Amino acid sequence: MMTQHQEEVTRAFESAREDVYRYLLTLGLPPPQAQETTQEVFLRLYLALEDGERIENTRAWVFRVAHNLGLDMRAKNQLLPMAPDLAATLQDTTRSIEADLIERERMEQLSGSWKSLSVQQRQCLHLRAEGLRYREIAETMGISISSVREFLSRAILRLQKAVHE
Repeated sequence: MMTQHQEEVTRAFESAREDVYRYLLTLGLPPPQAQETTQEVFLRLYLALEDGERIENTRAWVFRVAHNLGLDMRAKNQLLPMAPDLAATLQDTTRSIEADLIERERMEQLSGSWKSLSVQQRQCLHLRAEGLRYREIAETMGISISSVREFLSRAILRLQKAVHE
């Protein structure tokens, strides 16, 4: 019979494991380290609950811990953030050569714009894409809500310009 804390951690693990893993990959952790760090996040959740810590928003707490562990791991191993290869994941093999070239150019522009974003802007975008609200992103990254709003608006504006150029 599982305890209440074990059930809570199991539910959190099942609902957020893949999202946390992908987020850690975007921070630059290689897959084995991202997997290990993901497990560590949920172990820490269990220990925090067992110690009586009151966690109001489990998803935000999990991402904050993942963010901090991921940055620590990256710094310890001197890893660089992963640059997303959008062209490979969005490529459609049924298109014409011309359409493929146009799409490749567009993806290169977008990729260049993505690389020109600050680390904070990219992290805010990733966390927002994972469904976190501004307040949760602010808590996760240890910044103000207004900073999150500014990072996201500047990042979105820059990416929109790249798409429409």
